[in-house]
Amino acid sequence: MTAVTATATTQDAPDARPGSRRSWAWLGILPFLVFSGLFLLLPISFLVIGSFVDRSGSLTLQNYADLSRPDIVLAFRTTIEVSLVSALAGTFVGFLMAYAVILAGLPKWLRAPLVTFAGVASNFAGVPLALAFIFTLGQLGLVTLFLRDTFGIYLYQQGFSLYTQVGLELVYVYFQLPLMILIIAPAIDGLKRDWREAAENLGASPRQYWRYVALPILMPSLMGAAILLFGNAFGAQATAYQLTGGTIPILAVKIGAQISGDVLRNVGLGYAMAMGMVVVMGVAIGCYIVLQRKAERWSR
Repeated sequence: MTAVTATATTQDAPDARPGSRRSWAWLGILPFLVFSGLFLLLPISFLVIGSFVDRSGSLTLQNYADLSRPDIVLAFRTTIEVSLVSALAGTFVGFLMAYAVILAGLPKWLRAPLVTFAGVASNFAGVPLALAFIFTLGQLGLVTLFLRDTFGIYLYQQGFSLYTQVGLELVYVYFQLPLMILIIAPAIDGLKRDWREAAENLGASPRQYWRYVALPILMPSLMGAAILLFGNAFGAQATAYQLTGGTIPILAVKIGAQISGDVLRNVGLGYAMAMGMVVVMGVAIGCYIVLQRKAERWSR
C-alpha cells in the first residue's frame, strides 16, 4: 500500500528536477545586462572601430602608430606618475587613518564621523574640487593669505604652486584618501583578535605581529586598494582641466582636445588614445580582482 501511494504521489507531482521547469530568475539580472551593454560594450565597440578610421573615414593603422609620438608618450607618462603618486600617498595615509580609528585605541565615536566624511569626500571631485582648492591654496586663497599675513610664509615664493604637477597630485590625494578609508576599513575589521592573542602567547612583540601576521594578511587588500586608487585617478579629467587649463599633459584632457578641439581635432587618434587607457584600466582591474580573491581567503 505504501509503495503504491508513493508511486502515485511521484507520478502526480510536477517534475522537480533542476532545469525541468522554465526559470524566470534570470530576469533579475536583465537590468544589469542592459546597462552593461549600453554603457560598456557599445562604447568600447565604438572606440575600437573609430580608432581604425582616419580623418577622411578610411581604415588606417596610423592612429596607433601615432601613439609613439613624444607628446602622447609624455601624456601617458605624466598621467601614470600623477595616478601612481596620488594612489600610493592615499593608500599609506588612508590606511594609517583607518588603523588609528579602528585598532589604535582612539575613541570609538570618531569612527562614525570619519566614515561619514569619507563617504562624502570620496564623491567630491571634478570642477567643484578644483575650485575649492583654488579658493583655499591658490595665489589669493584663504590658507595662502593666512600663512602670509600671520606667519610671513608665502607659499608661492617658497616654490609651491597649485597649478603644477605637484599641486595636481595634492588635489588628487584629497579624493583618494576617503576612498582608501572606505576600502580598507572592512579589511582591518577582518583581523581576528585570536590571531593577535596567538602571536602574543608565542612570544611575538607587536612589531613582530604586524610584520609576520597582520601585514601579510592585509597586503592583498592594501595592494588591491592601491590599484583601485590608481584607476580612480587615471581616468580623472575635469579636475585636472579646471585646475591647470590643459598646461599639464594629462591623458584624459589630451583625448578631449583630439575629439572636440578646433585645432588639434583628430577623432581617430583620440579613440586610439582612449583604447590605450582602456588597456591600462583593464590590466589594473584584472590585478585588483586577483588580489581581492586572495584577500577573501582570510575572511572565510
